Amino acid sequence: MNKTIAIAGLGWLGLPLAQQLKTLGFKVKGSVTTLDKAAQLQKNGFDAFAMTLSEEGVNGSVTAFLKNVTDLIIMIPPGLRRNTGSDYVLKMSHFLAEVEKSKVTNCIFVSSTSVYGDAQGNVTEKDLPKPENEAGRQLLQVEQLFFTSSCNTSIVRFGGLYGGSRQPARYLAGRTQLNGGAAPVNLIHRDDCIGILSEIIKQEAYGHIFNAVSPKHPTKATYYGQKTSDLCLEPPQFVETNDLESFKQVDSIHLSTYLSYSFSHSL
Repeated sequence: MNKTIAIAGLGWLGLPLAQQLKTLGFKVKGSVTTLDKAAQLQKNGFDAFAMTLSEEGVNGSVTAFLKNVTDLIIMIPPGLRRNTGSDYVLKMSHFLAEVEKSKVTNCIFVSSTSVYGDAQGNVTEKDLPKPENEAGRQLLQVEQLFFTSSCNTSIVRFGGLYGGSRQPARYLAGRTQLNGGAAPVNLIHRDDCIGILSEIIKQEAYGHIFNAVSPKHPTKATYYGQKTSDLCLEPPQFVETNDLESFKQVDSIHLSTYLSYSFSHSL
């Protein structure tokens, strides 16, 4: 295989993805936010580059990072939950300009199911997202920037991520007066994230939107009650749900249609 894959964001998901792609025979590059992180990854055999995005532009080794790259995976989160007031759309438009100057032909932009609003109820890729918060609105704008760019782009909207040391039940254990107990969970294991991204590259399934969420949707009360029990932790307590409340359930048509993907982890 003569593809060179670049992963913008070698973190909790990007690093094991890079390891998997190397196992599959691809050349892999990755970006991190500091020179120290890049140096440490280089010592461990990764072709890593330091790169940061700001409203003013792209800083660091972006040209070297994108050199000779055929396929680019972007997993740079908006970071808007911290209410920093940052302009994610502007930052990513600067990065897209650099991408379009390079020889990158295929792109995967990692997004989130937060582009859908709770009021939308059950949704698939055929439904137009109606985000209800700032992070979702900016993510949707960036999706559109890349989807209409000169790169052949697929959008992957991940649900809540779990796996490895990341188990959401630990954060909810013992908590009380929680809302949304009747809401369906929209989760995906890290192994399935890696599997889906790998299949898009292997099958060259570009030009599509994928909702990447486990097809099972137990309620939050049921799921987190069981998971905390499995971990021998105190279960969370949810308040009674108002009958007028609506919750989103995210499903996928395209994972089976375009990838014939089967999930390795079930809820």
